[in-house]
Amino acid sequence: MNALLRHIRAIIRDQGPVSLATYMGLTLGHPELGYYQRQSPFGAAGDFITAPEISQMFGELIGLWCVQRWRDMGSPSLFMLCELGPGRGTLMADALRAARVAPDFLNAAQLHLVETSRALRETQKAAIGRAVTWHDHVADLPPLPAIFIANEFFDALPIRQFQRLPGGWHERMVTIDPDTDQLCFTLSPVALGDDTVFAPALRAAAAGAIAELCPAGLAIIESLAAHICACGGAGLIIDYGPEKTAPGDSFQAVRGHSFCDPLQNPGEADLTAHVDFQSLAATAQRAGCLTDGPLPQGRFLLQLGLAMLAQRLAQNASPAEQDAIHSAFQRLTATDQMGHLFKALALRHPVLAVSPGFEACIHD
Repeated sequence: MNALLRHIRAIIRDQGPVSLATYMGLTLGHPELGYYQRQSPFGAAGDFITAPEISQMFGELIGLWCVQRWRDMGSPSLFMLCELGPGRGTLMADALRAARVAPDFLNAAQLHLVETSRALRETQKAAIGRAVTWHDHVADLPPLPAIFIANEFFDALPIRQFQRLPGGWHERMVTIDPDTDQLCFTLSPVALGDDTVFAPALRAAAAGAIAELCPAGLAIIESLAAHICACGGAGLIIDYGPEKTAPGDSFQAVRGHSFCDPLQNPGEADLTAHVDFQSLAATAQRAGCLTDGPLPQGRFLLQLGLAMLAQRLAQNASPAEQDAIHSAFQRLTATDQMGHLFKALALRHPVLAVSPGFEACIHD
């Protein structure tokens, strides 16, 4: 039994069953024992591979997207380039390399990263190679015009789950099975009093259905949107999940690139859930932002010029390198890989035109 499991079991024995959000928060974010404090989860040697780790092309296109948004903002002489959950710093490093085509952009950019892991901060510092300011929370960011990037950030935020029974919605909790002495799921005996916290698509779900809410994600998107409306700027969110809000159990754990039991060995596997893009967009809009998308990642990247970039990189590459470029292109864009399940959602100040890569959306 690892130390974090002992800690969680002690909380349950003392206070009773805990919500899934509490369990995820402890498992991923405990200041000493949490997954992101103890593990190096990225890359082939870790538990999963994100798009920036698949190919430099991903980060380079995001960098060029940021340059164009900065120009659309009027090329402010000082602005905040901020990434939420920057992993090993690969995306930001690739984005800044591509942005060398616009030296004024690099001179104006003040880099800010939202990252709670001290170990990852050191890795990011080495990868990026220029002055960076780190923050634990979005609320700590300075009031500057901003461009926000969040790639596979929202999927790791704690969620709450509810199951529909004949008497209403009951929250799924984590407790200790008295027979096996292992962690297990249970339902709160008290039904949720107000189902208006759910979108209409969830309130209409049939008995037995599971609904997921991500209060932390909605609070963060509201904060980003408020920042953009007050200070100017834009944001780009890339993550995985359905385009429309729908019931379903998407909670999962991944370790060593394979799915595993999320209640076993807490702190030793990555825990995620699908992102509710419709709710994120609606929250940003209520805060005053305009939104573009969500758009499937493959379509978004192709509209940014991924095919031309891949072709250019392949021209002077060896046969092995060409194969790697083609493989990465397929992985990022194919509908049976990351091209469809992953989505892109853009935020923008009302004075800005449609975000790059989303122009075709207005004709759909």
